[in-house]
Amino acid sequence: MSQAAAKMRQVVDWSAAVWAGVISGIIFLVINMILTAIYLGSPWIIVRIIASIVMGKTVLPPPATFDISIFIVSLIVHIPLSIGFPCLLAIIFHRWGLLVGILGGALFGLALYLINFYTFTLIFPWFFPMRSWIMALSHIIFGALAGGNYEGLEVEEFVPVEE
Repeated sequence: MSQAAAKMRQVVDWSAAVWAGVISGIIFLVINMILTAIYLGSPWIIVRIIASIVMGKTVLPPPATFDISIFIVSLIVHIPLSIGFPCLLAIIFHRWGLLVGILGGALFGLALYLINFYTFTLIFPWFFPMRSWIMALSHIIFGALAGGNYEGLEVEEFVPVEE
């Protein structure tokens, strides 16, 4: 078979997926901090919720103030998750372009919200009170940004398919 007639397949751009995760994860955290400050009185509530995955519910009681160790633990939990989810999105949507990346990512974000706040509440019952439009919206935005950022950052590469 000639080189021109060889079948090609598009491959995932892992660098774009990682950067999409970092960017989307930071924006997600900032949006949540702003919304929880406005509606719940403290920007540190979401930081403590994230850290509680590792540290337990003892980090949750008021006051929800800044604590460097809780903040660092929340980042240690949040950033790898924020990178992992866009890597999964990249595998699913990398062939379909920006619009599908954004819309598919938004649906993926909604699925993450449902899993986090309707399934993980069996393991982390203190997540239950955080079921809200704030968390749903921020997860949808995260997914849309992750999918859109991936598609925007992706450098398309094709490799030959062996037959």
